[in-house]
Amino acid sequence: MFARLGTQVTILQRSGRILPTEDDDLTEALAGYLQEDGIEIVTGVAVKEVQKDKTGYAVCVEVGGKVRTFRAAQLLCATGRRPNTADMGLEAAGVDVRPDGAIQVNEGLETSVSGIYAAGDVIGEPAFVYTAAYEGALAAENALLCKGRQRDYTALPWVIFTDPQVAGVGLNEAEARARGLDVETAVLPLKYVPRALAARDTRGFVKLIREKGADRLLGARILAPEGGE
Repeated sequence: MFARLGTQVTILQRSGRILPTEDDDLTEALAGYLQEDGIEIVTGVAVKEVQKDKTGYAVCVEVGGKVRTFRAAQLLCATGRRPNTADMGLEAAGVDVRPDGAIQVNEGLETSVSGIYAAGDVIGEPAFVYTAAYEGALAAENALLCKGRQRDYTALPWVIFTDPQVAGVGLNEAEARARGLDVETAVLPLKYVPRALAARDTRGFVKLIREKGADRLLGARILAPEGGE
């Protein structure tokens, strides 16, 4: 958004590519589209020092074995989130928390104290609105009806609202292979999708991951302007 409003945007990425947990073909394509919008992406960055003066910020980093300094009027640090559980009296209640502050729960969302359940962002990743709603209903059923149901994120959908958007459900190709599954993929570029042609925006593709020898879809990834749909 800032880039399209005329601001020069530079992304300093700690890992070797953006969205490092996703497949290479998806992240490389997304990076290309962002660069076409004028965004500079620098990967493999180790931040050494950040200084602020009257003109803005200076970020000193090491990248490719060399020290570089990037200057900017504003600085946005996207370093993740921590559950806000510090003042909830969890220790007094005997509820275990992880070092990052997330409440420790079992697969039924019960904490270390019998009868106390937790759901949503306070139990850590995945931190999505629809995940919290699902967990809240599951925790309530287990707490009030003693159903003993376990959480299952196998078909969890998610969206990253870049442009084009990144959407996914299930396993990606790398995750499936890491589990020892023999997979095959089908990739459909958006230039063959009638809706994309009608909208005159054919950036991206649809990728399906299937287990070989079985009629089972393991996951899907979509890179498209309306991928979230």
